[in-house]
Amino acid sequence: MIEVYSWPTPNGHKVHIMLEECGLAYKATPVNIGAGEQFQPPFLAISPNNKIPAITDPQGPDGQPISLFESGAILLYLAAKTGRFLPRTDREKYEVLQWLMFQMGGVGPMLGQAHHFRMYAPEKIAYAIDRYSNEAKRLYGVIDKRLAQSPWLGGKDYSIADIATFPWLRSWQNQGIVLSDYPHLEKWFHTIEARPAVQRGVQVMASLRKPVRTEAEREVLFGKTQYERR
Repeated sequence: MIEVYSWPTPNGHKVHIMLEECGLAYKATPVNIGAGEQFQPPFLAISPNNKIPAITDPQGPDGQPISLFESGAILLYLAAKTGRFLPRTDREKYEVLQWLMFQMGGVGPMLGQAHHFRMYAPEKIAYAIDRYSNEAKRLYGVIDKRLAQSPWLGGKDYSIADIATFPWLRSWQNQGIVLSDYPHLEKWFHTIEARPAVQRGVQVMASLRKPVRTEAEREVLFGKTQYERR
């Protein structure tokens, strides 16, 4: 059975959704990032960047155990393991992969910054809020234009590109977005939202997530603890 070490964040939910979509048996082990559990040696042994999610699979590609960190790598691994949500032909595969990389390199980092400066920063910095809110709108526009031309981000079929991107857009209001401004994206969003596996995936550990309430939690997530050498 696959074990996923995770927390109910967009990157965590990517993997939860993929596991549900693939129908794989798994155990979800919470890593409370507000309490600093991501810095504990057992977790660092499988996720040296101290970020969730990570997985262990006792039945790796060669029949031996494997551990993986980085959500995009995990999605690719699970797609290869099951033969699902990643096309087999080179042309179709690379079409999906470019949109997966778009999420990993753009959507996640930029929307994360928008969310941080709009919701969590201890002081409201107008320049940062404007910069990342405007970048969020630009990225939503890129996605909307793509979905005006294609039913799914990676082409004609639902894929890991959609699975990776959807969780990051669930907090659109906190990113300064009006979803109806992006009608093709909005339709795509609600179509994915209605999938039973997605509904199950976003509920994994959802009850454990609480707002950042204390200075200790804020320090762990955003302060010097995050930058200590390990």
